[in-house]
Amino acid sequence: MAEKKKFVDEFKTFISRGNVMDLAVGLIIGSAFTAIVKSLVNDIIMPVIGMVMGGVNFTTLKIVIRKAALDRPELALTYGNFIQAIIDFLLIAFVVFMIVRSFNSFREKKEKLLKKQAEEAAAAAPPAPVVIPADVVLLTEIRDLLKKKG
Repeated sequence: MAEKKKFVDEFKTFISRGNVMDLAVGLIIGSAFTAIVKSLVNDIIMPVIGMVMGGVNFTTLKIVIRKAALDRPELALTYGNFIQAIIDFLLIAFVVFMIVRSFNSFREKKEKLLKKQAEEAAAAAPPAPVVIPADVVLLTEIRDLLKKKG
């Protein structure tokens, strides 16, 4: 029983770590984002590509190895699905690249603006007064007193 409690406690500790929760949130958001990008590719971009290529639907392309018989289904190499998967991958990768590129561009512009603002603020601010440490002030006073005596 103690081993089971120890296992449960270990699992609770593992699950409650921040990075596991961040990973879970990232996975959920990634899944939702994947659905959006797939819809963009399949519902908007691929019909346009099919129209440009003369109405070709890649998923119907196949090489029949054995025709369907009474009780046997058709056996075919559906290479069109493979071509479609490659096109989907390239388009999805391109869309993600454009999103990341835009994000990075905005981030760089923001960093440059913040850097420029910091430089302007530093130039406009008066220089900070030089603070002399207390031990140096004390030694200076001792030196001055010794000069007066000598």
